[in-house]
Amino acid sequence: MKFEEYSIAEGIKTSISKLGFTRPTDIQFKSIPHILSGEDVLAIAQTGTGKTAAFAIPVLHVLQERKIKGRPDGVKCLVMVPTHELALQTENVFRVLGKHTRVKAFAIHGGVEQDPQIEQLNKGVDVLIATPGRMFDLVSQGALKLQRVEILVLDEADHMLDMGFIRDIRDLMQHLPRKRQTLFFSATIDEKIKKIAYSLVTDAIRIQISPKDPVARNIDHAVAFIEMDDKRFFLESVIRERAEQKILVFVRTKVRAERVKKALERVEIESETIHSDKEQAQRERTMQDFRQGKLKVLIATDVSARGIDIPEVELVVNYDLPETHEYYVHRVGRTGRGSNKGQAISFCSKEEREMLKIIEEHLGKPIYRVEISKGFYKDTIAASIENEETDWQSLITEEEEFQKKKKKKKKKK
Repeated sequence: MKFEEYSIAEGIKTSISKLGFTRPTDIQFKSIPHILSGEDVLAIAQTGTGKTAAFAIPVLHVLQERKIKGRPDGVKCLVMVPTHELALQTENVFRVLGKHTRVKAFAIHGGVEQDPQIEQLNKGVDVLIATPGRMFDLVSQGALKLQRVEILVLDEADHMLDMGFIRDIRDLMQHLPRKRQTLFFSATIDEKIKKIAYSLVTDAIRIQISPKDPVARNIDHAVAFIEMDDKRFFLESVIRERAEQKILVFVRTKVRAERVKKALERVEIESETIHSDKEQAQRERTMQDFRQGKLKVLIATDVSARGIDIPEVELVVNYDLPETHEYYVHRVGRTGRGSNKGQAISFCSKEEREMLKIIEEHLGKPIYRVEISKGFYKDTIAASIENEETDWQSLITEEEEFQKKKKKKKKKK
């Protein structure tokens, strides 16, 4: 079935056509009719399958029809997401698809001044995309009223629960009308998520897109066995081999992200980090540079990764293996978006072998091994060390600065 055959507003069809889409993905094909008919939906599908458009298209149509009939103003659809980046990404999807409708979408999140957000809410918003913290701040101040919400969407629900937002989700229900349509979208599902989901939806249609391989077919993913202290040398090698490609590097922690960035600086490779310690304006600027290709190497943590939906990411590097197999699927799913081909390589140290085993058990098959000869391993490290040694003066300066800061802290104590 083609999009032009759906009973949706012509303006939405125009936007879909301009994007070059003719047929829905599996999750869109199975979700859109049920959402259009007003049913609650519990949808499970891997990342990169078009989940956002699966609810944005029917929500835009429903709200456009209701606006034509003269429904009173106020937030009619609330989309809850776990991170700032995902909020902005979802807002963009609604705006692009809803360009030729009268439906207004707007995202609120922390990390920025709230007054401009309140001002926009006062002008009128139909679809509100929100992170839990900022949403509750504005509700408690009386600046945001949710009594007219007719559709609730919980997107990336598994990640919201991982981040400890379950209490926020339950508290949210006290501010919403009991009579509403609820759409629950998640990349993974377990007993905990299932229990919460069924407590929120009513007679929901369950849709699960479960390919045999949780990783999309257009992504080639592999693993290389590299010791923890040697990873930086191999990352440098990979980046130099793919100088013109967009590369997304995943690390476990914010501290690790900054250390990897510094290691790349020493060998004169430009990169940027994105994580929760960064100011929102800085994060947005970094994402914009990466999206436009001004920045080629982005180092990210799992928390920030959910908003990275950039079709042209050619390579994902798992510098550290993730803490869970679900995160592995999310990470590699940042490449090979849509119909594009993608590649992912994981660096696995001795300490991470057990996690690799868990990931492979989840995938149901082993990940392709990249064989590294002893000679190539030694040459890669040696080549990088030569580069670092040529920049010895900056290393000395950096160490002197570090020692100065250390002394100042001791004096303050």
